[in-house]
Amino acid sequence: MICKQATIAVRSGLNDDEQYGCVVPPIHLSSTYNFLDFNEPRTHDYSRRSNPTRDVVQRALTELEGGAGTVLTNTGMSAIHMVTTMFLKPGDLLIAPHDCYGGSYRLFESLSKRGMYRVKFINQSNKIELKKVLTEKPKLVLIESPSNPLLRVVDIVDICQSAREVGAISMVDNTFLSPALQNPLALGADLVIHSCTKYLNGHSDVLAGAVIASNISVVKDLTWWANNIGVTGTAFDSYLLLRGLRTLELRISVAQKNAIEIINYLQKQPLVKKIYHPSLPENDGHEYALRQQRGFGAMLSFELNADTAHLRSFLKSLRLFTLAESLGGVESLISHAATMTHACMSTEARAKAGISDRLLRISVGIEHHEDLIADLDHAFWILSQN
Repeated sequence: MICKQATIAVRSGLNDDEQYGCVVPPIHLSSTYNFLDFNEPRTHDYSRRSNPTRDVVQRALTELEGGAGTVLTNTGMSAIHMVTTMFLKPGDLLIAPHDCYGGSYRLFESLSKRGMYRVKFINQSNKIELKKVLTEKPKLVLIESPSNPLLRVVDIVDICQSAREVGAISMVDNTFLSPALQNPLALGADLVIHSCTKYLNGHSDVLAGAVIASNISVVKDLTWWANNIGVTGTAFDSYLLLRGLRTLELRISVAQKNAIEIINYLQKQPLVKKIYHPSLPENDGHEYALRQQRGFGAMLSFELNADTAHLRSFLKSLRLFTLAESLGGVESLISHAATMTHACMSTEARAKAGISDRLLRISVGIEHHEDLIADLDHAFWILSQN
């Protein structure tokens, strides 16, 4: 299955140029296009609304996720914001995971405080809690699986079906796995969202987001809203994203193998209190990961049994791992959720979600696993000397 997805990504847009026969699709940077005649626009008239280069990558993402169509946006957050803008009105209820990405949490909480809609953050692994909140007839249900940063996996099929039964739209954030490892639309989701900045591009040099829908009428409405609020992706970012897609399967494959090697190493470290990764039998939702994923991914988190001073020393000792936010690039990154990706959440909200002040998240890259482990080993040795 991964091979099929990889072939789609590699071949997308190739040999489509009828003017010059370019193997790689050209970048169409024009912001505007002439009309054929009075009141006779061409396929494209203004690039905020549509652009030939953006068309190519949108078709590729549609094929990869098995959807009816895609809308590419300028960031992952604008993709989420566009969906909530389209579907939610004042008084409508949004259900989101209590351990979701900090940026999503901040957006939902801030707009709910302004009366744009209501939001409830719940533990979606708790089926009793989920069933209870669904009786309130939410309009939109966001699913993160695996979640950021605790890598919790939930039953996508069950949640999407339960949402549909009460008339709610289900939206799955597939950023952590990408379509190489999971296809939420095939599991019953109405929408899939991505921060294309991450694995889909894979080189930490693009900001983009995407919404892929299972229904063509929804795609048309999303396209209208993207143009209306001005969040569409640029031509150059579309070109870079398409280039990144062509190595998606190769990058994911190497990074996943590295992640398993690192987990095996961390399991032997006395200062590591707990490891979070869908491959581990004790991980929340491991049984669902076996059923709905084609791999466990290259994101992992662990709790370091150390105080703030020692945690700082550990991070400072790393050389190959870069202390930075974001994820999914060819380089390995490490972040501290409480002061970085989830700093916008209150201490109480983080505690409720299970996000410890000692939690570190790793985005495993494609460096040689022995080099990455040696880097960690050096940092643990430094820590043991203090």
